[in-house]
Amino acid sequence: MSVVGSWSGGWQGKVTVTAGQAAIGSWKVTWTWPGSQTIGSAWNASWSQTGAAVTASDVGWNGTVAAGQSREAFGFIANGATATPQATCTTA
Repeated sequence: MSVVGSWSGGWQGKVTVTAGQAAIGSWKVTWTWPGSQTIGSAWNASWSQTGAAVTASDVGWNGTVAAGQSREAFGFIANGATATPQATCTTA
């Protein structure tokens, strides 16, 4: 996860998914915000947020990542202070 840009009260982030030695056919990314951040909108992912916990998964066409490769998987607009919490990616 990385910050693309920020402004007063909000910011834009992007998440990159990297495959290990095996290709990924579908992915799910989860993380927990360190504060009161919320996602206002996202693209190229199906997402939900409950409290500080966020879950995002591929939308079909962007689920595949070749072995040893990375893909900019999705982006989002968040409210609150910028943050880059440790995200966990699993195959869905």
